[in-house]
Amino acid sequence: MLEDKERWNEKYEKLPMHANVSVIVKKYLGEANVGRALDIACGTGRNSHYMAEHGFIVDAVDISDVALSQIKPSPLINTIESDLDSYRILQGRYDLIVNCNYLDRAHFPMIKAGLKEDAILIFETFVEADGEGFHQPGNPDFLLKRNELSETFKSYDIIYYEEHEDRNLRGEKVNIASLVARKPKHVG
Repeated sequence: MLEDKERWNEKYEKLPMHANVSVIVKKYLGEANVGRALDIACGTGRNSHYMAEHGFIVDAVDISDVALSQIKPSPLINTIESDLDSYRILQGRYDLIVNCNYLDRAHFPMIKAGLKEDAILIFETFVEADGEGFHQPGNPDFLLKRNELSETFKSYDIIYYEEHEDRNLRGEKVNIASLVARKPKHVG
């Protein structure tokens, strides 16, 4: 959607995001077999670059051409400009899927189908917070319910799961759900 693209382009132009790799990606990347990876809502490629440096061939998908233009050219990173509302994950393609700071529940079945057997999912995004002082998206559709992520992927081998207080890329207090899971054989 053109409005979404313009809104995200404006955010990347006016509120530059830091380039630090997600802690969860750094910590758990080694769980995945090196191969093809998908970075959903990759932004400026902070996680895509890290995966490529470790030998992955990365499909880096984002709606913002401003963000994608900041990804350093690499033969291991394939940038894909796409509205994530209409983006389709190819079935059985990925050894690793990373989804950080983005939520679209319609992608859950595609993520499951897109992972190969024995592949790793690293998923980290915002969850409902109780109490004062938490920054939360204005649209509740962009917030996980408590334990929703672990419940959604309960048929997977959960390597790590936690819901915790953290700071977002702009330093605001948020509540985060973090999941690392392996897709077992013969599971959707």
